[in-house]
Amino acid sequence: MNLNSADAITIANAVHEGKVSATEVTQAALKRIAARDNELNCFTAVTAETALTDAQKIDREIAQGKNPGLLAGVPFAVKNLFDIAGLTTLAGAKINAENPPATQDATAVARLKQAGAVLVGALNMDEYAYGFVTENAHYGATHNPHDLKRVAGGSSGGSAAAVAAGLVPLTLGSDTNGSIRVPAALCGVFGFKPTYGRLSRAGVALFSSSFDHIGPFARSVRDIATAFDVLQGEDERDPVCTQRPPEYCLLQINQGIDGLRIAIAGDYFCKGANPEALETVQKVADALNITEYVTIPEAHRARAAAFVITACEGANLHLEKLRQRPQDFDPATRDRFLAGALIPSNWYIQAQRFRRWYRDRVREVFQTVDVILAPTTPISAPLIGQQTMILDGEEILVRPHLGLFTQPLSFIGLPVLSVPIQRPNALPLGVQLIAAPYNEALILRVAAVLEAEGVIST
Repeated sequence: MNLNSADAITIANAVHEGKVSATEVTQAALKRIAARDNELNCFTAVTAETALTDAQKIDREIAQGKNPGLLAGVPFAVKNLFDIAGLTTLAGAKINAENPPATQDATAVARLKQAGAVLVGALNMDEYAYGFVTENAHYGATHNPHDLKRVAGGSSGGSAAAVAAGLVPLTLGSDTNGSIRVPAALCGVFGFKPTYGRLSRAGVALFSSSFDHIGPFARSVRDIATAFDVLQGEDERDPVCTQRPPEYCLLQINQGIDGLRIAIAGDYFCKGANPEALETVQKVADALNITEYVTIPEAHRARAAAFVITACEGANLHLEKLRQRPQDFDPATRDRFLAGALIPSNWYIQAQRFRRWYRDRVREVFQTVDVILAPTTPISAPLIGQQTMILDGEEILVRPHLGLFTQPLSFIGLPVLSVPIQRPNALPLGVQLIAAPYNEALILRVAAVLEAEGVIST
């Protein structure tokens, strides 16, 4: 088994069977991080000592005939806005570095550990999760493993790049307007944003509470399904976490797609992208023998309303620090927060009213279709420092427009998986698989078929 490329379940099975020890797996991951992270800049902290201690504990449990969990010995890392006991939670910010260390793990971190996964560190991100590029003014840019001159995407750029580079097989990120899906697409890995409230955010530094989701990055559909299954469950520490019973997906992903109604997102989602991005959607549609298009109404207004709400909510969280220490913010983040603080309250109220209307219209769409296909990003990874790009003959800003196709979906908390499309001699791109709330299993079934046919891969 090649530990540099093995997925999480392959590693866990080997650990369970005694073919490799959790300690050996962890040491190999730490060695990879030490060898490559200087050029990638994925990690802001490496928890080598505690990782090895945890791995040795797993090995002792296996030697005693115990089952340490579904993810036994699997190295993982998390975006640095997840609380990790003993580490200061940065959320990408210089100001937060002065805070005391967290006293307990975030619920998501604790659940992965309980399943036997071994935490090896915290990962780079855009400051306060406000961005799509992970060009952090304080902690540096994360580089795309496919081309070190290019961005990894954001705001969960360190999470996506760490998986794409083979440093670890599993990471966690957060997604407000596309912060899991954008870097997953640009780095060529799977990135999953479940339904809003499906997974606990307890112990996670929030950006925009009514939008924020958490989810996994991985190199295979079964790893995504496994991580999702482990992370599910109600949590009294998170007031928006659903009390619905978990729907375990790992055993469902091989049920096939017979009877599923799948369509391509038309209109808005067919415009404003480079031809290559639209071709990736067509490649997936052809593999599924899909020709039907559906319209998600007023998606452009949904994106505009998403900008208004997230800017207002994000600014409100940081107003005191903006007044006291504006010089200690990343300038790009500070300017967006200041702009959000100046948005009139009636704009916010109207955006929320539109949000309710839009949610009802999209529910109507899902009465006739089960899964919808759409591009994840309008372009492949831009260069680090690149400010503008050309789309439809118009020069536009890179940072806000990388979320062109992701924002209208997280706006109402839909479950979405970005699946990787590898292109010979070209940078990867992603396709979004979208379903109605709480239909994660349908998405994963479609992805499993595409993976089995070799249409999507890392």
